[in-house]
Amino acid sequence: MKVLAIDTSNLVMGIAVMDEGKVLGEYITNLKKNHSIRVMPAIEQLMKETGVKPAELDRIVVAKGPGSYTGVRIGVTIAKTLAWTLKKELVGVSSLEVLAQSGKYFNGFTVPLFDARRTQVFTGLYGQADSGEFKNRWEDRIILLKDWLEKLQTTDKKTLFVGNDLSLHQETISEVLGSQAVFGEVCDHNPRPSELGRIGMQREADDIHSFTPSYLQLAEAEVNWLKSQGK
Repeated sequence: MKVLAIDTSNLVMGIAVMDEGKVLGEYITNLKKNHSIRVMPAIEQLMKETGVKPAELDRIVVAKGPGSYTGVRIGVTIAKTLAWTLKKELVGVSSLEVLAQSGKYFNGFTVPLFDARRTQVFTGLYGQADSGEFKNRWEDRIILLKDWLEKLQTTDKKTLFVGNDLSLHQETISEVLGSQAVFGEVCDHNPRPSELGRIGMQREADDIHSFTPSYLQLAEAEVNWLKSQGK
């Protein structure tokens, strides 16, 4: 199975081309630049470098959010368009699940984290199930950081935090969780598009027409509109 993986859901932009058990190519940047003008040239260049033609792809895998509204929309729109025009399968994977893979060998729980502003975070709890599979243990959510840390205290288990927004919240996490909290190294904070592709290979394909991003909350403009309508 040949797969193209696309992640533009946050500041990190990641593209990977994979063929079964091999990562043919992977492109990652963590730059404050416009994904909308960079992602298609990056896809084209990586596919050219790896010698994979669009028609040879079997599946398009995309990070479906949560994250930046604009970033998520860019990735999902491109993935749906490619899947539809090329008549390929489409699979969406949680952006938090992709980031959490940095801790799949950690002896404890892993918490991926994106800042959601107003002291909120996008997050979830990942770890080994009894079967040995690394999976989501508490569903992805948007939550006040203080409420999330109170929940994590109840696990009484070492917890690895990963994510490029960690520096915004690390002091608070340390104050509340103390030695229970472990913080990832610098290379752990970028989600890997090859991990996105690997997960996507193992999932059932989504329906292209009904597939939608996972924002976990309304956009601020939508919230303001609903308020103006008295809803």
